Amino acid sequence: MYHAIVFLPLIGSLIAGLFGRWIGAKASEVVTTSILFFAALLSWVAFFQVTGGEGHGAARIQVAHWFSAGDLVVDWAFRVDALTVVMLVVVTTVSSLVHLYSMGYMEEDPHRPRFFSYLSLFTFAMLMLVTADNLVQMFFGWEGVGLASYLLIGFWYEKPSANAAAIKAFIVNRVGDFGFSLGIFLVFVLFGTVAFDGIFPRVAEFKDASFHFLGTDWHALTLACLLLFMGAMGKSAQFLLHTWLPDAMEGPTPVSALIHAATMVTAGVFMVARLSPLFEVAPAALTAVTVIGGITAFFAATVGLVQNDIKRVIAYSTCSQLGYMFVALGVGAYAAGIFHLFTHAFFKALLFLGAGSVIHAMHHEQDMRNMGALRRYIPFTALMMAIGTLALIGFPFTAGYYSKDAIIEAAYMSTRPGHVLAFLATVTAAFFTSFYSWRLFFLTFEGPARWADHHADAHHQAAAHHAAASLAHEADGAPGHHEGVAHDDKGHDIEPVSHSALEPHGDHHAHTPHESPRVMTIPLALLAIGALLAGLGFKNRFIGEGMDEFWKGALAHGPDNHIMHDIHSAPAWVASSPFVMLVLGFLLAYWMYIRRPELPNQLAESQPLLYRFLLNKWYFDEIYDRIFVRPAKALGTFLWKVGDGAIIDGLGPDGIAARVVDVTRGVVRLQTGYVYHYAFVMLIGVAALVSWYLVTGVGAH
Repeated sequence: MYHAIVFLPLIGSLIAGLFGRWIGAKASEVVTTSILFFAALLSWVAFFQVTGGEGHGAARIQVAHWFSAGDLVVDWAFRVDALTVVMLVVVTTVSSLVHLYSMGYMEEDPHRPRFFSYLSLFTFAMLMLVTADNLVQMFFGWEGVGLASYLLIGFWYEKPSANAAAIKAFIVNRVGDFGFSLGIFLVFVLFGTVAFDGIFPRVAEFKDASFHFLGTDWHALTLACLLLFMGAMGKSAQFLLHTWLPDAMEGPTPVSALIHAATMVTAGVFMVARLSPLFEVAPAALTAVTVIGGITAFFAATVGLVQNDIKRVIAYSTCSQLGYMFVALGVGAYAAGIFHLFTHAFFKALLFLGAGSVIHAMHHEQDMRNMGALRRYIPFTALMMAIGTLALIGFPFTAGYYSKDAIIEAAYMSTRPGHVLAFLATVTAAFFTSFYSWRLFFLTFEGPARWADHHADAHHQAAAHHAAASLAHEADGAPGHHEGVAHDDKGHDIEPVSHSALEPHGDHHAHTPHESPRVMTIPLALLAIGALLAGLGFKNRFIGEGMDEFWKGALAHGPDNHIMHDIHSAPAWVASSPFVMLVLGFLLAYWMYIRRPELPNQLAESQPLLYRFLLNKWYFDEIYDRIFVRPAKALGTFLWKVGDGAIIDGLGPDGIAARVVDVTRGVVRLQTGYVYHYAFVMLIGVAALVSWYLVTGVGAH
């Protein structure tokens, strides 16, 4: 069964990628989507088998011997325990629904087989990661996810912005992966193996071990965990390595849902949870996880307050929620962190796919300032977005309510250094989350229909641009009309404005928002069920009384770690603080965007420095551009033009070739055709030979 779950998506990817041209786009969609739904069904069966009463802890399923290099022996095997099956359910369920949704969203794209091949390849890499039995196999899946995300983010490769975003995601993740690989090396140096079964039972042996690094003796496991967490920071877009995440919105919306909801960005959370036996004996590393998680939750929430792109708001929301998960892991509440990962997958995928439905209805418009009043035109999408919003802000009895509140209570009850910062950051982020979530909803679905004016303005601007271009074209004496082609958000060509477009339109039906087809709304409905019921249905198993029986030792809890029991004794004001914050956020958003819609502009004008600071994402892109990108480009240009061009080529192949040409040109000048010239050269040669013999004494006896 586990072989089928992991390898069926790979088979689907190969079928769509290699044979899509012959079997057609529709067949590629059906094959890959059907395979994913079957894998999701098997994953749910495995989930209840492993976590049920008859399950017996971790199991190991050998696939093949991979390679041996000296003492390093790496097998290809599946580690099956509660943590594995939770991730299997999350990955395959969300991926299958994204596949189904994409059948409608990507209907007009000419490259659908390639898209579905990439989606299935991404799913296979993630499944390889979460089933890994050793660090090398995990790293294989880790890099596979990075490669597939690069392909998906840059799927519309005709768009320069998509190419730049894909490269940015790839490079930023390589920074984190460098630390991850060093951490794997250090673990192997310490334990002599990369297999989890050989590492976890021996952790106590190295509890006090030290490692000499950079001229200093470090606590070995603390150093290893910090390096491993560096990888998690890149993959899960934590503070300082987060800059790739919002740019990833350049990919198609189903890609955003897949990357940000359940798969790539949660890989770092899964990795820390999987290696919890190591982190439990490295308290300094857990403090770093706590602090970074708290800062990320706060930072991303502040940036989300002022973003205008509907997908970017949800992207920063993802970044903030990942901070919550790392706070839970940092304070030792691993079960709460994974529970939030589980519930977050449903409501965040719902929000992203709902945003895709809005974009589809709005003819690929993504700026919320050009929306409004859509609830009357796309009521089902509005309802689904409302459910996703309620779950995200942690409204009582929704999925996010149980997992987010548990994390905030754990941060308060923890004794870990940095827990106060984490508690304050998560509570403040809860207020910001409620505000920007309702801001998104009100700007998109309530208020006046700003899209009507926007489409009219855009039409007149396009017509004026075409008229001016035509006049300029005719002034140059060129026949015909202007044929410049642009691209919209979905990567499609925008046809040039024809002359008929200059005529008044009597029918504006083409610009009226419309509900998405059923193939797109069914996944929304299924995800909405998860967003409403996943918390209530699984709370007892994940973090309640049945927690020990559910996890069966898949997550480590040291003898001094009682945080999951302590959260039940949190003060009432702590337990109620998330609800108070979501109410305050809702009231403020309602006041600013429904009752007094002129207030946001007035506030932005009165606080221009703060507004620009948040709008420009704390200027991290500009800072990194100045510190890293420009020096790297300057160094590359220097090495290219001076190092390679002037020195290597100049003194090497090109230089030697040029000297040979110079010599031959000189020799050619001797070929004059006059006998006395040749005789003169012969005499010079004879004189040179005689002189050499006389000086060196060669031939003397």
